[in-house]
Amino acid sequence: MGLISDALSRVQPSATVGITQLARQMAQAGKDVIALSAGEPDFDTPEHVRKAAIEAIERGETRYTNVEGIAELKEAVAAKFRRDNGLDVSADECFVSAGGKQIIFNALMATLNSGDEVVVPVPYWVSYPEIVRLAGAEPVFAQASQETGFKLTPQALEAAISDKTKWLILNTPSNPSGAAYTEQELAGLAAVLMKHPHVHILTDDIYEVLVYDGRKFATIAQVEPRLMARTVTMNGVSKSHAMTGWRIGYCTGPKEILRAMLKLQSQSTTNPPSISQWAAVEALNGPQEFLAGWRETFQKRRDYVVGRLNALEGLECLTPEGAFYVFPSCKGLIGKTSAGGRRLATDEDVVMALLEENGVALVHGSAFGLPGHFRISYAASDEDLGKAMDRIEAFCAGVY
Repeated sequence: MGLISDALSRVQPSATVGITQLARQMAQAGKDVIALSAGEPDFDTPEHVRKAAIEAIERGETRYTNVEGIAELKEAVAAKFRRDNGLDVSADECFVSAGGKQIIFNALMATLNSGDEVVVPVPYWVSYPEIVRLAGAEPVFAQASQETGFKLTPQALEAAISDKTKWLILNTPSNPSGAAYTEQELAGLAAVLMKHPHVHILTDDIYEVLVYDGRKFATIAQVEPRLMARTVTMNGVSKSHAMTGWRIGYCTGPKEILRAMLKLQSQSTTNPPSISQWAAVEALNGPQEFLAGWRETFQKRRDYVVGRLNALEGLECLTPEGAFYVFPSCKGLIGKTSAGGRRLATDEDVVMALLEENGVALVHGSAFGLPGHFRISYAASDEDLGKAMDRIEAFCAGVY
């Protein structure tokens, strides 16, 4: 009889967390490392949100709350979905967890059984397939690529669906690629889903506010309202309001699924952090004007990073529509040798050589299901991005 759960043997550690922790350890040991591996805005939480948290502390809002969130936050979440997404939902159709990841975890763990399948578009956020496996189900990978703009096509979706499919996971804008689906592209996927009424949709919209070049964000239940009865629409304040550490995610979805999530959460974390909930009420209800400035800053950083990467031999980078990641191909480097003498047989070799020899922490594309690429987060200061691009340029110049 082993000590560790068999379920955990099906799960791999988070590559993004692992690389970020390694970079942190190297920095603590005195090495000069620029970490572009974590998906975290470098802005401060807005002042009015911080102030709301302080006021909540002073009011004594420090006790347990309802498992699925305080009434005020659920009302704010419902209002946000109506205002921003055209989803006609009420507070009792909304749910709050300790971060967007817990929403995803709750929804999948509460609904999946052995033998179930979940369609996961490639490239994917590292946690999607691992949570599916932890729940005892099987991820079925629907391949996208640089040629499709890293977006799932209706044909690939149709081919991935079987009579065992319980969920499709969508993420737009995407981590790791930054790809953002248009209304027309979502309508194409919705047409396929309408033919398969047994498939539910979990859409991760956490990067909603970060779409560029004047594009308009869309979510699938908005594009095809007939899918609302089987769609969980997840969002949160971590990326939109630079509140990663506050741990607040939220969703709307079918009441049957929300009740199952409530049962699960009541036996795990119980309520989300009380002070963070009050801060999130202000985040959703308060001023949003600062977002335009953040978007402008991120778009400028995106353009700078894409331009620098595409000027380097061995790299090729699409211009993403949203989020704060780029996902360049490094296939032109694979099979060569770094200046430090490391054979670059895989994308992971490229990333580790960059970290060890040039002090830049990135995440290899194979961690996201698409070898031959790597992910750069440009949620960093202009100074750090400039230094990092200089180091990547020096690395590429030294490859032979």
